[in-house]
Amino acid sequence: MMRFAHKAMRRFARKEDGNATIEFAVLFMPMFVTMLWAVELGMIHINYAMLERAVDATARDLRLATGTAPQHDDIRDVICERTGFVQDCANNLRIEMILIDPNNWSPPPATVDCADVSQPVEPVREFVNNAQSNELMFMRVCAKFDPFMPHIGMGGSIIKDGAGKYALVSSSAFVQEPR
Repeated sequence: MMRFAHKAMRRFARKEDGNATIEFAVLFMPMFVTMLWAVELGMIHINYAMLERAVDATARDLRLATGTAPQHDDIRDVICERTGFVQDCANNLRIEMILIDPNNWSPPPATVDCADVSQPVEPVREFVNNAQSNELMFMRVCAKFDPFMPHIGMGGSIIKDGAGKYALVSSSAFVQEPR
């Protein structure tokens, strides 16, 4: 009886029938998570490219719009219309516009003013759009997005606010054209 069990065990150890299944079981989850990371990264990149394009086009309009001084809500509406991806744009997009003196340089604040819908509403940090001719303006826009897959892959590891949204920041500097 022992000899029969010993032969059966040796025969079983020599078989190679399940090798592909074992490799699949070991490698499937890391490959699947890597694929989900790539999808999430692609969505982040699309959102960022659309936001960057909208901010650049709006900064160009502001630079060339001599004699007008659109305010925060007007600029926000134009950016939201051009972006197309920001859900509830009126609440998820914040704009800072800072007048910078190039002769007495002081950099804009390092911390970005972003909306967090899980916190009480805060006023815009600084928004000055009354620049005179040839003055340097710095515009920074922060938009909040929902992760495509919030708990899997990159969506589970990116930094999110209390409402579960991540921030994308785009900035642009321009000189106000002469009037």
